[in-house]
Amino acid sequence: VTKAFAILGIIAMSAVLFYGFTAGDFFADGSVLLANPWGVVSLVDLYTGFTLFSLWVVYRERYWFVSLLWVIATMTLGFFATSVYILYAAISSKNDVLTFFLGAKKESVLE
Repeated sequence: VTKAFAILGIIAMSAVLFYGFTAGDFFADGSVLLANPWGVVSLVDLYTGFTLFSLWVVYRERYWFVSLLWVIATMTLGFFATSVYILYAAISSKNDVLTFFLGAKKESVLE
């Protein structure tokens, strides 16, 4: 189920990113968004979620530079990157829920 939702997230985000970059003007639309109080609220909400997700990635990854690459991807590509990461975590965990959530930290937690 997790893999299916991650794949759906990748497909959905690919479609809307393509639409946004082909039909919109990133800088003009961004300035309109930042001029609207609810646009600012939405961005703070979004980046709070990105930060919380990134903390999970940093916790579960074995190497700091791998974590850094995923954090940069999340902060720039949004939930496209998070969907890819969740698919990666689901596949690499081989249906072990503790490995999915804890990653490289699983063994130290079980000791």
